[in-house]
Amino acid sequence: MADRQPEMAESLDTGARWLTVVTSLLVGGAFFALWFWLLPSWLGFQDDISGAARWRWIASVPSIIGFAVALRCVWDFGWTGRGTPAPIAPPKRLVVVGLYRYVRNPMYLGFFVGWAGLWVVFGRANVAAIATALAVVFCTALFVILYEEPTLRRTFGAQYEEYCRNVPRWLPKLRPCHQ
Repeated sequence: MADRQPEMAESLDTGARWLTVVTSLLVGGAFFALWFWLLPSWLGFQDDISGAARWRWIASVPSIIGFAVALRCVWDFGWTGRGTPAPIAPPKRLVVVGLYRYVRNPMYLGFFVGWAGLWVVFGRANVAAIATALAVVFCTALFVILYEEPTLRRTFGAQYEEYCRNVPRWLPKLRPCHQ
């Protein structure tokens, strides 16, 4: 009977991890869906396949890659961090796996690349749309610096400080950090 207890605990742990991953993916999916619903009209997205716009489909490649990066990060939050991207249910463990070994904010970077690609595919740049996009990037950077990083420092202490010393905030390293 005592031999079965570690197996049962591991089975319960795996079940809880899957539940957390599913929750994280649902929260991340809801967040993406909200932005897919809100941003296209704000950024002037429209379906125009005439003339010079035919080459725009090439921008779907970085868009798909960017959103795949963000989705992988949502997975890592659930599986490794045992939490979600939402501040109300953050990861319980510091996530230092996958793309987080190269850069501290790969989810944001993936999201920005994804939207930039969609903007090229469907958008029409104008001064107001560019200013709005830059304001969103700036506000995100402020959110990271003023809220996320202090919160992570309080939550994970020295482990997060070590991570910050080894992994850059925005520009990915070529070689992964091995923490």
